[in-house]
Amino acid sequence: MGKIIIFHGSEDIREKPAYGLGKKYNDYGQGFYCTQDIELAKEWSCTEGADGYVSEYEIDTDSLNILNLSSGEYNILYWLSLLLKYRRIRISTPVMRRGIQWLEKNYLLDISGYDAIVGYRADDSYFSFARAFVNNEISLEQVSYAMRLGRLGEQFVLKSPKAFYMLHFLSYYRISHSEYYFKRKTRDEEARAAYREQLEKEDINGIYMRDIIRGEVHADETRIQ
Repeated sequence: MGKIIIFHGSEDIREKPAYGLGKKYNDYGQGFYCTQDIELAKEWSCTEGADGYVSEYEIDTDSLNILNLSSGEYNILYWLSLLLKYRRIRISTPVMRRGIQWLEKNYLLDISGYDAIVGYRADDSYFSFARAFVNNEISLEQVSYAMRLGRLGEQFVLKSPKAFYMLHFLSYYRISHSEYYFKRKTRDEEARAAYREQLEKEDINGIYMRDIIRGEVHADETRIQ
């Protein structure tokens, strides 16, 4: 990847982000969450009634060990297994519990050796897709389609001291909430609409969590890959 430009959207300017801070229950655990898409960072920076800031950085990735979940090497179940490990989720049914256990056994990656992670960002609306799949409400094909339709953003997450050391602050931009909170809200509404649409459909031939738990579908099958 070489040197790339990444952006962080928040309520204030982050000139010197520090390793070891941040919420533990984010998509990939504790880290500094950025994106290469400045428009997405602008959306993330704004809350209702308050302007935000986008901080701009350059980072040299050549010496970093990066897990790219958006590459063809990984299907959506790798992302789901990490999401369900780090995000808080209320386990409401035995199917959901066994589904999460199955994902952990077959797809959960050890991310401790990576300096950075590239992958989808799961706002609450997108997280509902993951819950619905492990609770046997929608098929694997439906959750994949709904996420693409909902225009998920891709994030670049710094995970190691080395990654933070390679990060260089360039500039910042003040972002108007009147424009970008509306865009953020619109994106969320589109995702929720995609979710509702998928719930109303019946994918008779699709792969459901219950099929996987019963052993009717295996982790190495082509249909899953």
